[in-house]
Amino acid sequence: MAKKKEYDNESIVVLKGPDKVRKRPAVIFGSNDLEGCKHSVFEIISNSIDEARDGYGDKIIVTRYSDKSIEVQDFGRGCPVDFNQAEQRFNWELVYCEMYAGGKYSDNEYEFSLGLNGLGACATQFASEYMDVEVFRDGFKYNLHFEKGENIGGLQKEAVKSRKTGTRQRWKPDREVFTDIKIPKEYFREMMKKQAVVNPKVTFVFRWEITEGEFEEETFYYENGITDYLTEIVGEDALTAVQFCSCERKGRDAEDRPEYKMKLSCAFTFSKTVSFQEYYHNSSLLEYDGAPQKAVRQAFRSSIDNYMKSNGKYLKNEKSIKDDDIADSLVLIYSGFSTANFTSYENQTKKAITNKAIYDNMVDFLKSQLEVYFIENPDDAGKICEQLLINKRSRESADRIRAGTKNNLTKQIDLANMVEKFVDCRTRDKSRREVYIVEGDSALGSCKIARNSEFQAIFPIRGKILNCLKVDYDRIFKSEVITNMIKVLGCGVEVKTKANKDLSLFSLENFRWNKVIICTDADYDGFQIRTLVLTMIYRLTPTLIEKGYVYIAESPLYEITTKNMTYFAYDEREKTAILEKIGDEKYKLERSKGLGENDPDMMSLTTMNPDTRRLIKVNPTDAEATAEMFELLLGNNLEGRKTYIAENGSAYLELADIS
Repeated sequence: MAKKKEYDNESIVVLKGPDKVRKRPAVIFGSNDLEGCKHSVFEIISNSIDEARDGYGDKIIVTRYSDKSIEVQDFGRGCPVDFNQAEQRFNWELVYCEMYAGGKYSDNEYEFSLGLNGLGACATQFASEYMDVEVFRDGFKYNLHFEKGENIGGLQKEAVKSRKTGTRQRWKPDREVFTDIKIPKEYFREMMKKQAVVNPKVTFVFRWEITEGEFEEETFYYENGITDYLTEIVGEDALTAVQFCSCERKGRDAEDRPEYKMKLSCAFTFSKTVSFQEYYHNSSLLEYDGAPQKAVRQAFRSSIDNYMKSNGKYLKNEKSIKDDDIADSLVLIYSGFSTANFTSYENQTKKAITNKAIYDNMVDFLKSQLEVYFIENPDDAGKICEQLLINKRSRESADRIRAGTKNNLTKQIDLANMVEKFVDCRTRDKSRREVYIVEGDSALGSCKIARNSEFQAIFPIRGKILNCLKVDYDRIFKSEVITNMIKVLGCGVEVKTKANKDLSLFSLENFRWNKVIICTDADYDGFQIRTLVLTMIYRLTPTLIEKGYVYIAESPLYEITTKNMTYFAYDEREKTAILEKIGDEKYKLERSKGLGENDPDMMSLTTMNPDTRRLIKVNPTDAEATAEMFELLLGNNLEGRKTYIAENGSAYLELADIS
């Protein structure tokens, strides 16, 4: 084995040139996967957006070619690429080959810009298999070519008679840098639509190459920006007219920090059916919680709460409204801008801003706007209060129901005393504990005698339980047998709907068993009960199936008795094999009795003794296919079930209980 190199003075290295990005893309783009690749594309587009918003060009064309290369063309002033006397270097070197170089460090060029750190064009070029740049400005056409971060051939310059200006960049993200470069069409569509929303009067054209030379094309344009977009979202479901408010302010994030400019705009309305909020700053969608989101919550909650108190909207001793009650009916889009040098993004991906001055100014601005709005529009104010109080009281009612259900499902109890007819085992060692879910009281008796009481517990169910794919959660949790079964399992439930998400208290650590064994008769009714129990587990605790804790105990179909031996056949094939083995020997063939009629010795031998029983692990290798089959056979798709039975029913005729 080679000796490990010592950590010494020569161990410290500095990444230079393209390696700054190519070896550590996540530092700049947030990750080295598809998300990081998407962000590298947005870095180039954002430079074109800054030009258009400053009044230079009103169209941006983005083309995604079939070889996964991307082209961004704008009609702005054209990126400066010629010699820079102040820096004594060519501008193309600064823009495309030098980190932290660009035109965004001085407010003289861009008052409000999406680009901030002078990283985007250079970082994306470094992370590309190749990049071609074409610039028109000052009566010249300039061309540049890069490969894997290195310039090839220098700057090509030629005079042109055309007065056109702008920049066109085509590049292919490098698979040596990103694990995936197959950016889906929907990403481009959504991103360009959102940019059209926050950059009114700028046309965004998206072209997608289907086959070589053949393109799909889509145009995004919003004359009135966020107001038109909000009207599109809320449609005819607006409770009140769309309101738009905008202001320009100045502020500083701390007393010893410089003052900067900001422009804040909001469009909002309320709805009974639509809940939607989006936040943008300097054209960047803020996906994570930050200053604007917090300011909106504070201003709306405070303003509406004060209005309700002042106008007697609350009942006596009623609690104040909460953020969620407002969010359930608020439809709002915020678009703000602030001086680039002072915009405080959490990181280069620009998905949250943290500026204190933006928060303070937004809260003050929105409070004053809402106060005037409520005074001037008392009918709207009344509608808003009425709807928000409905939201609030519905939430409080649901909270009480959920709290009761949570307590009922998760409280620590003495199972042997609190769950009727449950028979616990003695060991507390969860790695050994098994619980048998058996069919009926008669099965309980024989299983109780046949079990090993050290590690085997019994929980009997009577008859068929609810089909948990066909009923809502409220009805499920009113079923005593189901809530008792959840108590016995101990792990809580996994609820995936928004309306009931607070019921999701699943914890594998609280699961009390090593095996959950479903044990039913080998007849039609037994199969149906088994399926209903599996359905319950699949809907309420699917992780138990995924982790391999759920089993089915096979019950024999036939008992074959000879003078010296008793055989058990679990299917027709085994019965035939046993009869061939017996040959001419006399035997007695009986259809196996129900579990409750089996004597304890037979029950132990065939069903409960770990050395002789047969268990089938419920281990879906394809969760999606399993889900589809559950839905088809037990859900509400009646037409699909009829079709399936018509096409496949003949294969199951021998199992049908037809006399």
